[in-house]
Amino acid sequence: MPASFDRAFAIGIGLNLAFVLVEAWYGWQADSLALWADAAHNLGDVAGLVLAWVGVWAARLAANEHYTYGRQRVSLWAAAGNGVLLLVGMGSLGWEAAHRLIQGHGSVPQSVTVMIVATLGIVINGTTAWLFMRGRADDVNIQGAFWHMAGDALVSAGVVAAAGLTWWLGWTWLDPVLGIIIAVVIVWGSARLLWRSMHLLMDGVPHHIALPEVRAHLLALSGVSAVTDLHVWAMGSTHTALTAHLVVPQGSPGDGFLREAAQSLRQRFRIDHVTLQTVTEGNFSPCLRETANPDHRDQLGR
Repeated sequence: MPASFDRAFAIGIGLNLAFVLVEAWYGWQADSLALWADAAHNLGDVAGLVLAWVGVWAARLAANEHYTYGRQRVSLWAAAGNGVLLLVGMGSLGWEAAHRLIQGHGSVPQSVTVMIVATLGIVINGTTAWLFMRGRADDVNIQGAFWHMAGDALVSAGVVAAAGLTWWLGWTWLDPVLGIIIAVVIVWGSARLLWRSMHLLMDGVPHHIALPEVRAHLLALSGVSAVTDLHVWAMGSTHTALTAHLVVPQGSPGDGFLREAAQSLRQRFRIDHVTLQTVTEGNFSPCLRETANPDHRDQLGR
C-alpha cells in the first residue's frame, strides 16, 4: 500500500476529529439535537478510519514463522468492520429520522447555524473521500474508508438542503425524509462492502477474477493437458494467491515455463502469489474438497 495513504489517513482522521469538536460545540450552542447526533456519528467514522488504517499498517508487516502470509488479512477484517459500522450508523440515523417524521418533530430557529456547520462538513468529508478515491476500486479496505467519508459528505449535503428549505418554507418534515433516503442509499453501498469482505474472508474467489477463465488460461499453456486442485483466494485486500497442479504428460517443462506462467497470471488476472506444480498424471494428490464440476463458479460477491 503506497505511503501516500498514510498521509490520507492522518489528514482524514485529524480533519474529522476537529470537525467532531466543532460540531459538538455548535450543537451545544444552538441546542441542536441534529448536530449532536451527527457529531456522534462522525466520531464513529473517525473510529472507522482508525480501523482501516490499522488494516493497512498490518498488511505491511513481514511474514514470519507464525504468520507465513504476514498479516494481510487484517485489512479484510477492517473492511468488514467498517461495513458493520456503516450499517449500524445508518440504521441509527434512519431510525431517528423515522421517529421524528412520525412524531412531527422539527426545529426552524436554528436552521442557519445547522446549515453553516453542515456546509463545513461537506468540505471536510468530501476532501477526505477524495484522498481515498484512487484506491477504492482495488482495495475493499480503502473502499470502506471512502464510503465512510463520501456517505458523510452526502449526509451533510442533505442536512444543508433540508435546513435551508425548513428555514425558508417551514417544512420541518423534510429533514427526516431526506435522512431516510440518504440512509437507504448508504446502506446499499455498505451492505455490498460487507458482503464482499465476508466473501473474501471465507476464501471466496475475488470479484475481479473469473475462475473458468483462469482454468482456460492454464489449459492453454504449452504441454498442459489438464488442471487440477485449482484454488484462488485473497491473502488481503489487495493481494491474491493461486495454487494448482498442471498435468504435463511429457514431464516437467522446466523452471522457465513456471516463471512465464506465473508472470502471465499476474499480468492478466492480477494474481500476485502463484504456486504451480507440474505432474504427469491427473490423479496426483487430488484435493478432497475440490468441486466435482471444474466449470463451477461461485457467484458470491459478483
